[in-house]
Amino acid sequence: MMGRIIFIAIILLFCTLFSTYTGWRLITPTKVRFPLKVMAWVAVVTLWVSFPLPILLRRMGFNHPGVDTLSHVIYTGIGFMSLVLVLLFIRDAVWIVGILIRKLVSLVGTLFPSGTGTKKIFDAGRREFVINSVNGGVLAVSAGLTAYGGFEAFRVPRVQEVRVPVKGLPKDLEDFRIVQLTDLHINYPGQGKWVKAVVEKVNRVHPHVVALTGDLADRPAVSLRNDVAPLSGLSAKYGCLFVTGNHEYYSGVMGWISEVKRLGFRVLINEHMIITHGNGRLLLGGVTDYSAGRRFNLHHSSPGAAIAGARDTDFKILLAHQPKSIFEAAAAGFDLQICGHTHGGQFLPWKYAVSLNQPFISGLDKYKNTQIYVSRGTGYWGPPLRLGAPSEISLIKLTAA
Repeated sequence: MMGRIIFIAIILLFCTLFSTYTGWRLITPTKVRFPLKVMAWVAVVTLWVSFPLPILLRRMGFNHPGVDTLSHVIYTGIGFMSLVLVLLFIRDAVWIVGILIRKLVSLVGTLFPSGTGTKKIFDAGRREFVINSVNGGVLAVSAGLTAYGGFEAFRVPRVQEVRVPVKGLPKDLEDFRIVQLTDLHINYPGQGKWVKAVVEKVNRVHPHVVALTGDLADRPAVSLRNDVAPLSGLSAKYGCLFVTGNHEYYSGVMGWISEVKRLGFRVLINEHMIITHGNGRLLLGGVTDYSAGRRFNLHHSSPGAAIAGARDTDFKILLAHQPKSIFEAAAAGFDLQICGHTHGGQFLPWKYAVSLNQPFISGLDKYKNTQIYVSRGTGYWGPPLRLGAPSEISLIKLTAA
């Protein structure tokens, strides 16, 4: 609990700094009446620092649809302001470079005078017009990107095929298909139609295994039971597996474990199962979220425990939520880790913030002798935006190297 309070406090600090910078560079240069400037400042600051409000209201028991609407408005606004912030940074970086170039030209002019004197390029009025025109362009481009990012966030994800090369892979395991769903973040009643469309796409590729690697939802299971119900329609030859993500521990982990079991999933809590496919043998281990032990002592994440006592197999896969598990997974002897959590950064500027916390952000990579695949996620979290990191249904296929 204390960790989450500290996290929110840090985010609020950054949001305060972001709102101050945005107002200074966007509102201050405008020539409007003072009351309007004050109102604009209040709107920008309020929008930036209001992100915890829907969470607090729900924790206080306010589950009215109006809170869902407020949440959409706040998070969409924060997404829009994030894009404004990035474009303002870019604009100011260009502006600083321009100043440095002009200073350099001026310095050269004093060293080698031409006798023609210097000429002022912009008067104050023209400079003000240019600044406000550029600011207007920043707002327009941010609005367009917000609209497109919203479309990317709400659409049913495409199937992303990922071929994992494996040395010495038995012929019978060639093209073994694992469909990974992760980070659906079901949060609002009424998302069942979207979940059903995801299930239909998964079933069309006829997976051998479906793996749901955490962060299924952001609210207690009892409030979203109807919306996740379509997951019971998932079809896979060897079944559907589930491991917990960090958000399960925010919204009632035991309730969600019971719910996914009811939907037909096998929950792997630091344990494994072995699949015999023809003459090939595949181990699938699963761990609780990397940070679970700090919230629920019985769920301390342990890749070593997940593989303990395992018989010989041809290939060993770990299902985990966070890429951070890769270090213990490699030490335990897993050949591949499948995870999510990062959303591929989701959109700027947060894409670069994620890289400060996780060793891998998206795609197929390798750490020592263990390969790792990080999905960009099936849904979204927070601002309903995806830019440069489209959502995905990951179709992971084993193939001989």
